[in-house]
Amino acid sequence: MTPFLQFVFISAIILFAAKAAGYISTRLGQPSVLGELLVGLLLGPSLIDLVHLHIFTDAHLGEFVYEIGELGVLILMFLAGMELHIRDFVRNTRVSLLSGSLGVIVPVALGTGVGLLAHMPLDSALFLGLTLGATSVSISAQTLMELNVLRTRVGLGLLGAAVFDDILVILFLSIFLALGDGGLTPTTVLPVVLRMAIFLALSMGFGLWILPRLSQRVVRLPVSQAALSFAIVIMLLYGLAAEVLGGMAAITGTFLAGLMFARTPEKGQIESGLRALGYGFFIPMFFVNVGLAVDLHLIRLDTFWIMLGVILVAIIGKILGAGLGARASGYSWLEALQLGIGMVSRGEVGLIVATVGLDNGWLSPQVFPAIVAMVLVTTLVTPPLLRATFAHQEKKDRAEMIEAVSTPEASVEPFESKS
Repeated sequence: MTPFLQFVFISAIILFAAKAAGYISTRLGQPSVLGELLVGLLLGPSLIDLVHLHIFTDAHLGEFVYEIGELGVLILMFLAGMELHIRDFVRNTRVSLLSGSLGVIVPVALGTGVGLLAHMPLDSALFLGLTLGATSVSISAQTLMELNVLRTRVGLGLLGAAVFDDILVILFLSIFLALGDGGLTPTTVLPVVLRMAIFLALSMGFGLWILPRLSQRVVRLPVSQAALSFAIVIMLLYGLAAEVLGGMAAITGTFLAGLMFARTPEKGQIESGLRALGYGFFIPMFFVNVGLAVDLHLIRLDTFWIMLGVILVAIIGKILGAGLGARASGYSWLEALQLGIGMVSRGEVGLIVATVGLDNGWLSPQVFPAIVAMVLVTTLVTPPLLRATFAHQEKKDRAEMIEAVSTPEASVEPFESKS
């Protein structure tokens, strides 16, 4: 087969497997994303190693699948942004700031402690903690959308906290790189902060004042699917600008783009078209590709205890840090737990940060598989834990409603006439 036909064949296999696994997962009472992640793990190097089967001879096939998956996560975060409104974010600034900050600081501190207990050098221990500070909110956002709770204050707080989390992790990572290049000074940190501020200011300004006018003009053009094509172009440019101009993750840029398009009259048309395109092909490819990137054979018995410590700290640190931030912002204990669980997943963000540490010598090849295991476990446990906590809340709300309805009228004091 030609390289193109190989790509067509493997795409068909992955898409069929993703949809079948998603269906089985929903039948078992779990989000479909859990099944897609697990089937990716089975198709990956941990078991089948689909990309490297003898029928696939193209050396770049895995890269093509990866790039398609990356487009999927950009679309996913754009759709998550379109579910919201800027007013919702303004009302949730406090919880976003507190949960996003504590959701980084607490795991970083606990992860550093694990590194020191494992007799790692201080800089290596600090970087180990930094890998635990990252969050990949795309998987949580998908789960919240499946549960129809993305627009609740837990969902809004989670997405806002993820933005602050991304900013802090990138800032800390830039500080580490600056230290490796010759020391931490204002001249090395200030440009990082300025890049982020400039990107956020320009993206918000363009989206608030220019984008609505451009969108109205584009939809009047005699071009098929003009609004959808225009939205995709802006989404990709926002993602590109986030990486190149802001030094942030591309998913942060596409999320902001979706937030801007949520204000336009063409929102319904864009959302329906992009949802069909994304969930029909690109987004399932992303979730399966997360599993394809994990090789369980890298996990070694001699690093079992540090792996166990990293996994426990990664889960507890996010729930504790982000949850306490939500609690301090007026959330109930259950809502704080839900938000904390939503921040647990590391996904591709954790792997990216860990890879930077490995390339710069802050993480050893022996410790890196422990990070891979942490990313895998946190990614897999987040969807079922979120579903369980929201199911508990639904039962609690139903019980309170039944109790209120069944309250006997006799318990109400009768009106007594004074006459």
